[in-house]
Amino acid sequence: MKLKTSLFVFALCCAAALHAQEIVIPQARYKTGDKPEWKNNVLDDESWISLDTSREWDFQGIVDNEFGYGWYRMRVTIPSSMKKADVLKKALLVDLGSVDDSDETYFNGKRIGKTGTMPGDPEGYKGRSGTPRRYLASPFLVHWDGENVIAVRVFNGGGRGGIFGGPVRVRMATVADMTEIAFKEEDRHCSVSVSSPFKFKGSLTLRGLDLESGAVIDGGSTTEGSLQVPCDPGRPVQWTATFTEAKSGQEAVKSFIPKYILTPEAPKSPRYNGPLVFGVRPGSPIILRLAFSGQRPMTFAVEGLPDGATLDAREGVLGGRVTLPGDYPLTLVAKNAFGTTRQTIRLRVGDKIALTPPMGWNSWNCWGLSVSQEKVLSSARALLEKGLADYGYHYVNIDDAWEAEERNADGTIACNEKFPDIQGLGEWLHAHGLRLGIYSSPGDRTCGHYLGSLGHEKQDAETYNAWGVDYLKYDWCGYAREFAKSADKSVASYVRPYLKMEEFLREQPRDIFYSLCMYSKTAEVWKWGHAVDANSWRTTGDILDVWGSVCNIGFAQQAPLYPYSQPGHWNDPDMLVVGKLGWGETLRHTRLTVDEQYTHISLWCLLAANLLIGCDVAQMDEFTVALLCNNEVLAIDQDPLGRQARPVIVDGEIQVWSRPLADGATALGVFNLSPEVRKVDLVRYLSQLGLSGTLRDLWRQKDIAPGESLIAPHGVKLLKIK
Repeated sequence: MKLKTSLFVFALCCAAALHAQEIVIPQARYKTGDKPEWKNNVLDDESWISLDTSREWDFQGIVDNEFGYGWYRMRVTIPSSMKKADVLKKALLVDLGSVDDSDETYFNGKRIGKTGTMPGDPEGYKGRSGTPRRYLASPFLVHWDGENVIAVRVFNGGGRGGIFGGPVRVRMATVADMTEIAFKEEDRHCSVSVSSPFKFKGSLTLRGLDLESGAVIDGGSTTEGSLQVPCDPGRPVQWTATFTEAKSGQEAVKSFIPKYILTPEAPKSPRYNGPLVFGVRPGSPIILRLAFSGQRPMTFAVEGLPDGATLDAREGVLGGRVTLPGDYPLTLVAKNAFGTTRQTIRLRVGDKIALTPPMGWNSWNCWGLSVSQEKVLSSARALLEKGLADYGYHYVNIDDAWEAEERNADGTIACNEKFPDIQGLGEWLHAHGLRLGIYSSPGDRTCGHYLGSLGHEKQDAETYNAWGVDYLKYDWCGYAREFAKSADKSVASYVRPYLKMEEFLREQPRDIFYSLCMYSKTAEVWKWGHAVDANSWRTTGDILDVWGSVCNIGFAQQAPLYPYSQPGHWNDPDMLVVGKLGWGETLRHTRLTVDEQYTHISLWCLLAANLLIGCDVAQMDEFTVALLCNNEVLAIDQDPLGRQARPVIVDGEIQVWSRPLADGATALGVFNLSPEVRKVDLVRYLSQLGLSGTLRDLWRQKDIAPGESLIAPHGVKLLKIK
């Protein structure tokens, strides 16, 4: 079945409501720099260039404005008929879409909104890329039937910069725009409240929909502005709050699904949750933590160890070096007070590593440039203490901002004061069966303007080996300046800097997972990543913890890439955005809904994607641990056949993705891309695909009968047909 999935899904992910009385602004005047008078109406901006308001400025040729300011100016005539047709006449809505990273927005010279902070602010710079920018302007500011100027000051804290997700839209604000319905969930206690700066009067009504039985639940109503919401962690219920404004009858509606846990509690007896195959090159050090959950203390043994391999029976860590190539069956034995479990896996000593996608943690999505050795070690300890290491999360990857300001006198790279002993950190990780990852760029500088590897590739590879590094994320970012200087824009020009580092990495006497962070669509890295022996390659720009980002990256962008993924070489749609994130010193809960998180993990597993946790593991709650530690779900990602899923049915807003598995079974993801609850007929979909057999719900880990089923907004049914 041939499907034009990408454009269709992009429209579903990014669709915006259309209004009859709405002005669309697709283009704006733009200038790099920062002058306060640029906010004023009276300004000659004819010499400014024109930019699209739906794409970041980096995609439109502004490539030298990282860590800098840029201004947009939009001139728009607003008809008085727009105000006359409006019932409330309270405010004008200016919808910018999103901004990378911080902005101040002015309407006719007066500031109407600010998101994030700038470097000159008392609290310093804090970006808020991806946060919706929807600002209200008083009708008294508007020059009705005349020209108005919207001016947007943007600071780009690294990356692409500018307004995106548009085009910019202007219309009169509704009650829904001017009212905040807030659901609060804390320690299994939930409430909903309504507030507005306009002090609207009206009623708040609460209704629930049981997503398993379809039953409707009356949650009551009030004119006081708040209600209690029943929270049951084992029961998925969609609660819908409706505020009806008394004067106009306009409504503000918001739905919410409290956190619910589908993953059954793991048994106290030992259970194996890791990969069934592990690759290592001859003579390279083996670092493999035996991924058994169960109550500790636990003892370990391995039958069939080849010469040179060792076992730390107390920690359950396989080590040593095997020089003779071969495919070695190993029987892992784990024993505790509740029983003994035996599991056979294969140790493949040969020319390939990363026979299943990497699992672990990366510092960027939580700590950004504020990362430190202490923070890294905190998440590493939490991987062990919370049990995630017993499900295969073994890589501990330091992203940007570990580098010293200058290299050593001999040209070798050094760590800054935040990382006093990176080699010692690596030794501690290895002793517990975890692996150390690090970050650099083929350019002279990284995305965060720290030292890159340009001209020092051999030295850096040797240093990484000495430190015990097991994973290198190599980010194009700083190399963009070198690339811009050259007239050569062929595929070879993209390949060259990555091939150079690969040469020196493979000379090292240890296995270093090679992760290309190359996000240029022109480069099409998935077509040549394997040729530089990359173990994974980014197929997209940076992910954000919003539905539009996860949906567009996971569905639209990955759909055509399934032929390029295979054991040892994986498509990488970027890191996970669940748990507490922040890209800086201040963390917050992910903005994804509970069901968007289930979809995120389900889809990434079907895609055979890298599973790198992006949150602070130490602050991970019970729901997030259960989300990331479902052994049957993770087994799909780690399936040794290594085939990526692809879409096989597009039924309106329902998509079915299919992945063949090594045991002859098929994994299916039935996804609801709609913002509304949808009923699906699993029997019909299975019949269309010609599939029959035992149907298993992987999240609930139980066999089910096919039939009609409700799927939450942006939710999923993850199934396996045996």
